[in-house]
Amino acid sequence: MQINRRNFLKAAGVATVSAMLPTKGISREIPAEKQQSSKSLEKIYREAYKKHSQKFNMCGYTAPKLETVRVGFVGVGNRGSAAVERISRIDGVKIVAICDELSEHAEKAKARIQTPGHPALVYSGKEDSWMEMCRRDDIDLVYVAAPWEWHAPIGVYSMRQGKHVALEIPVATTVEDCWQLVETSEETKKHCVILENCCYDFFELLTLNLARNGFFGEIVHAEGGYIHEIGESLFFRGKPGRSWRLKENMRRNGNLYPTHGLGPVAQIMNINRGNRMEYMVSMSSDDFLMNQYSQELSLKEDYFKQFEGASFRGNMNSSIIKTIKGQTILIQHDITTPRPYSRLHTISGTKATAQKYPLPPRLSMAGDHKEWLSEDKFEEIERRYNPPIIKKMQDIAKEIGGHGGMDFLMDWRLIDCLRNGLPVDMDVYDAASWSVIGPLSEWSVANRSAPIDIPDFTNGAWKKNQPHDISLKHGGTTGVVTK
Repeated sequence: MQINRRNFLKAAGVATVSAMLPTKGISREIPAEKQQSSKSLEKIYREAYKKHSQKFNMCGYTAPKLETVRVGFVGVGNRGSAAVERISRIDGVKIVAICDELSEHAEKAKARIQTPGHPALVYSGKEDSWMEMCRRDDIDLVYVAAPWEWHAPIGVYSMRQGKHVALEIPVATTVEDCWQLVETSEETKKHCVILENCCYDFFELLTLNLARNGFFGEIVHAEGGYIHEIGESLFFRGKPGRSWRLKENMRRNGNLYPTHGLGPVAQIMNINRGNRMEYMVSMSSDDFLMNQYSQELSLKEDYFKQFEGASFRGNMNSSIIKTIKGQTILIQHDITTPRPYSRLHTISGTKATAQKYPLPPRLSMAGDHKEWLSEDKFEEIERRYNPPIIKKMQDIAKEIGGHGGMDFLMDWRLIDCLRNGLPVDMDVYDAASWSVIGPLSEWSVANRSAPIDIPDFTNGAWKKNQPHDISLKHGGTTGVVTK
């Protein structure tokens, strides 16, 4: 039997999600000609209200310490192979397996290992190679950078095989898969970590520490996004055999990549830890560019003629979230219009404001709010409020790299938490609640920007969960191999 995603879900015994449609929720009438009739999108709304009884609270959970973290990788294209190189520089790690659909990718990733002592066995050539790898009894952590739709199935299977799992973003593309990850993590008591590197960028960590120290006062509003013009390269990435990202942009219309902007501001607002996201609305522009790209490319290469006249998602998506505390969050997604790169990262409070883009980052304070603080004043605040994790790791993170160092800092911190038996910075509830914005935005866009409730994946535990300290007051004992 070929192991496609549908067959896997059956073979692995992953339960389907069913839930009763609530009597309250989206009550306003939507004209029939504008109503989205797709069963898959209707299912999004039903699954958002899934009844869930928390089996175990993974927030703050400390798994047994691992003296050596034995890692297996699934998916080692551009991003996954870079992770292999970075993680090989961390002490207390042993890379024991590397899996990719394409054997040449797996071999190239293995060649990027920087230090001795990594008996990495390559798995490739069969559709179920990753399942074979995950069944090994000498793996502690499965690190997944496969195409999006495979993140959740591989994550669920890995946890059921007794492994912690780290999933690239988004961890899931459906509400059902978000629930599956939560329930499996609770059942197995295995960490399911979202690999959201932007939470470890230096200004984001500074603003998190500022918020924890009351610098902003009450947080009123925040903004995050992924504004990254990749234009025609989206189609070039869609060459035969590697077309998954292009297909995502053809079959789905909403915010497909919400977590870069949402993750850092969710941490600042203590989402799932004393606060939660309550409901959201989403709106997309029409497509003004992707169909145009497909027409232009089809004149150059016959392969692209298959995309002529295809339906693409709207170029700009804007989603607005309301928290239970009355705050608002704007999340945007745009990978096609000619705009400078931006993740927005704006924090607006009763006492101060922070904004990262356009660079350089800046701060303003009550009384001086008509102007941004001077460079000297900004540097003074940095010296006072930069958390210990930056002071300890910034230089080595920049040296090893990965988006300026935040990728390495994310990997190092995960390994350090596992080795010291610390709670992970981003648990399964963060992974699910940040990623679920994608499918929920699809539903809202399809239904004239109607509001939709955001699932409480913690089953009410958010009321007593405490904000997690990622400043490095605990841990920080893991070394790094320098060249």
